[in-house]
Amino acid sequence: MRLTTDLIHNSLSFINCLTERELDLRGHKISAIENMGAAKDNDAIDLTDNDIAQLGNFPLQPRLRTLFLAQNRISNIQPNLSSSLPNLRTLVLTKNRIAELGDLDPLAGLKKLVYLSLMGNPVTSKENYRYWVIWRCPTVRYLDFVKVRDVERNKAKELFGTAEEPTELANQISSNKSQGFSVPTFTNGADSSKERIYTDDEKKRMRAAILNASSLAEMAKLEKDFAEGRIPAHILEGGEPMET
Repeated sequence: MRLTTDLIHNSLSFINCLTERELDLRGHKISAIENMGAAKDNDAIDLTDNDIAQLGNFPLQPRLRTLFLAQNRISNIQPNLSSSLPNLRTLVLTKNRIAELGDLDPLAGLKKLVYLSLMGNPVTSKENYRYWVIWRCPTVRYLDFVKVRDVERNKAKELFGTAEEPTELANQISSNKSQGFSVPTFTNGADSSKERIYTDDEKKRMRAAILNASSLAEMAKLEKDFAEGRIPAHILEGGEPMET
């Protein structure tokens, strides 16, 4: 089912126990996040038990503080998520399909995130999972419903260094992203409801471009460009970049 403006306007909206205005979009088998500008007057949105595969495509929603996305199919997080949801404090991603520690990097931009749940995702079985999330998301105080301790923060810093001077291990983890992903296409600067699915060769070249990036900043820029459908011709066609 598509997440239409009609569905948003006709769904239950109420004041929850935290005195937040909450929009209930549970259980509609929604396949993609879209038209969320129609939900801008809510503090919390519940998208539990749908079929969403990518976390992203939000307009600027400074009011949104709580987002429930348990029991979806999310395996990818758009790099620009934090610019759309600058005041997000609670994010529940329980029972999704996030597989690699590097896939969590976009969460680092959520500077007000306090409560994060990733239970039931394959990524939680990765070595140093908890330390990595604590390092990438230093404002998080409760991870998977367990309070983050100072000893864990110290261990995370020991393993991964600082944001300005990450260790080799940190760089390796950031460069290791899930291999399978689709990239949305755009028409006249607007989102299309369809996604272009790239060939295996194209995906390999896109991953190689990220792995060969000379810095974390360049890596993040490439990931953002790919997620938003801006793929340089030399990557799609397998050639070398043009010199300027």
